[in-house]
Amino acid sequence: MLRSLVRISRVCQSLGSLPAVQTQLGHPAVRTMSTLPWPFNSEPRDFSLPNSSWSSEMTRLYEHYNSQCEVETEDGQKQRGPWRRLPSYNRSLKYAIGGVYLSKFIQSKARLFTRNIKTAGAAFEYVMFINKEEQRSVCIFQAGHLLEGPPGHVHGGAIATMIDSVTGTHATYLSGPVMTANLNINYRSPIPLGSTVLLESCLDKKEGRKTFISCKVTSTDSSKLHTDATGNIHSYTQHVYWTYRCQRMSLVMSPLFGLLFSFMPLL
Repeated sequence: MLRSLVRISRVCQSLGSLPAVQTQLGHPAVRTMSTLPWPFNSEPRDFSLPNSSWSSEMTRLYEHYNSQCEVETEDGQKQRGPWRRLPSYNRSLKYAIGGVYLSKFIQSKARLFTRNIKTAGAAFEYVMFINKEEQRSVCIFQAGHLLEGPPGHVHGGAIATMIDSVTGTHATYLSGPVMTANLNINYRSPIPLGSTVLLESCLDKKEGRKTFISCKVTSTDSSKLHTDATGNIHSYTQHVYWTYRCQRMSLVMSPLFGLLFSFMPLL
């Protein structure tokens, strides 16, 4: 694979040194091979930044909270504000650990469920802000046309997905790597497709590895409650460590032992 990339790079470099492409009329083309863009994008896309599909209401709320991520002191200095925007990418980990040991090919194709559609505005459009001092978070969510359930309204599973994502991210920020153990959801009123809503989560309490978080989905002016939920989320830092150790050991042991380690229950 590395040798192939080196060959491709050399070909691109050789093409970049060619003279301007001549047209049939003998005039040079507007662009030369040396100005063509590099075909590989090394910079990951942050899906939490504004795009053309965002409604004016979503943009307004984004600017409202984003303006509080950095504040100016009396002497004109910039400092971190009470809120922090969380970037959002379509990959969570380069290589997953835990559970069945997947091949690197499968892992390279893996994408986050809420970020696996490239078309802007078609599905999940959201941005999340965290307030560490108040131990709460706010997510601005706009549902695209691919999330339809009841005619003209958002599917309940898509709403549950967003609640799970928000409470899980919030718990991760508070307690490190986590997994949802229990999520109780009450649907109060449907959400129209294309509308913008707020998901607000707050910490209820922490008991050992357990983090209890409440979440509600409301209209942007908080006048209508669409959904409310409570989550019991468990930290699994030690589980990840031991599973990772088992997988490393399986690489140097026989395939039989590797299979046994893959199906070992979490300690």
